[in-house]
Amino acid sequence: MIEKTKEFLSEVKVEVRKVTWPSRKEAMGGTLVVLVVVFFVSLYLGIIDSVLAKLMRSLI
Repeated sequence: MIEKTKEFLSEVKVEVRKVTWPSRKEAMGGTLVVLVVVFFVSLYLGIIDSVLAKLMRSLI
């Protein structure tokens, strides 16, 4: 069991070395895209929620 664990961890180490990590600029760009999308989706859902809440109030 210990040998299998050591082998697994050594394989993980080899695979992690193959990963191409994004540069700081790429990471910041991706983060900005995510934040903008989250902002617009939350704005959209907030508007829809507000409209539906007013509709439900008028029905009740």
